[in-house]
Amino acid sequence: MRLAINPSAPYLVDLTLQLAKGVEKMPEAERELHGQLFLSHQCADGGFHGRAIHSDPYYTAFALRGLVLLGKLTPGAAHRATDYLRSQMQGSSNIIDLISLVFAARLIEFSSGNLVFEDATSDWTRSLTDTLEQLRRPDGGYCKTTAGHASSTYQTFLIALTYELLELRLPEPEQAIAFVLGQQREDGGFVEIGVMRRSGTNPTAAAIGTLRVLQPLIGEETIPAEIRQAVAKFLINSTTEEGGFRANTQIPIADLLSTFTALQTLRNLDHWADVNIEAALHYVRSLQFGTGGFHAAAWDEEIDVEYSFYGVAALGLLLEGN
Repeated sequence: MRLAINPSAPYLVDLTLQLAKGVEKMPEAERELHGQLFLSHQCADGGFHGRAIHSDPYYTAFALRGLVLLGKLTPGAAHRATDYLRSQMQGSSNIIDLISLVFAARLIEFSSGNLVFEDATSDWTRSLTDTLEQLRRPDGGYCKTTAGHASSTYQTFLIALTYELLELRLPEPEQAIAFVLGQQREDGGFVEIGVMRRSGTNPTAAAIGTLRVLQPLIGEETIPAEIRQAVAKFLINSTTEEGGFRANTQIPIADLLSTFTALQTLRNLDHWADVNIEAALHYVRSLQFGTGGFHAAAWDEEIDVEYSFYGVAALGLLLEGN
C-alpha cells in the first residue's frame, strides 16, 4: 500500500512520502524481508510490539511508518492497527503514548483511508491539548513530564508535530522558536536541555525539525543561512570512520538513530553534497540482519522495530540521493 502524493500533507507525512521514493529503489526481496519483519511484530490486538512482547502505541507508530515506507502495509494489517489505535484513545495518560497515537493514527489515515479519530469528540482533542499544555514552560519550550522544570528540545519538536497533525495551531509559536534558537551552542549544534554545553546530533535534528514545522505559523524564515552552515558543519564533524554519525563527540561509535537524523537534517538544509553516501550506505547495511530488520549499533545484537524503521528510512534517503 503506497502513500499518494498530498500537497497539504503535514511534515511527518511529507517526510514519509519523500523517504518512500528512495525505498522504492531497494530490491523487492529486501523490501519484502523488512516488511515481513515489521508484520511479524503485530500482536493479536492489532498493535505492534518492540523488544517486549506487548503492543504499545510507540512501537506501533514505528512499525506502521516502516510498513508504509516499504509499501507493505496490507489492508488487513491496517484494519487491525486501526482498531487497536481506537482502543487506545481512552487507555493512556502517558505523554509519549498519546503523541505516538496521534502519529500512528494520521499515518493510517493518509496511507489507507482508515479514520482512527472518526468518532472523537472535541472534548477528547481538548483534553489531549490540555495535557500537552501542562508541559509548557515560561521559556516557550515543553518538558518531558509535568514535574519537570527544564524544557526539552526533542519534546518541543514532538509536540509541535502533534499540533500540526491535529490541524491545530501551536500556542505562541514565536516563543517556541525563541526557545529552540536559544538551545544552539558555539559548536553549531543544539542541546537537549538548556544547562548542557555539548551539542548532540539528535537534539540538533529536533531543533531544525521544529523550526521547519513552525515556520508557516509565523510566515518568516526560521533557519537563516548562518544556522544552516553551522549545523551542517557540526553534523559532518559527527561522522565516524564507520561511515555513520554518532550521538555526540564524546561517543566513539555511530548509531542508526543519529545516522538517520543527521542525514535527514543535512538533506533538509540543502547540504546533501557534504555527505559521503557510499560510506553511509556501507554503515547502514552493516547493521542489517539477513532475515530482515536492523539493530541499533555495533554493540547491539537484537532486532528492534524502532531501529528497523531508522534503517529502512536511512536507506531511503541514501538511495534517493545517490
